[in-house]
Amino acid sequence: MNEIEKYILQFPEDIQDILRKIRKLIKDSAPEAEELMAYGMPGYKINKKPLVYFAAFKKHIGFYATPSGHSEFSDELSQYKQGKGSVQFPLDQPIPYGLMERIVKFRVTENNNKIMRETDR
Repeated sequence: MNEIEKYILQFPEDIQDILRKIRKLIKDSAPEAEELMAYGMPGYKINKKPLVYFAAFKKHIGFYATPSGHSEFSDELSQYKQGKGSVQFPLDQPIPYGLMERIVKFRVTENNNKIMRETDR
């Protein structure tokens, strides 16, 4: 059992289900991403650069897609509590998996484009 599975197992079953769905949508949307624990939560990197992180809390799921990932989807995220590179999805509302998937795919493209620009120098 890896660290991320251990992380997920510490929560009640209904939260575990949400965390597993998030993990699966990230892995499906970014199959080349490296999965790791960082800052005490599941995280993903592509080309050694942060992609997204997620975490469960008492009343919400935290989703961290860097400031650029959040600014790109600011209209859709505006209904949620946010920080500079974070958003809180309340557990008493439907989790927006489709939106999360689009954010992950955006971040994959963004990370890959950064690498291409860096190698062009």
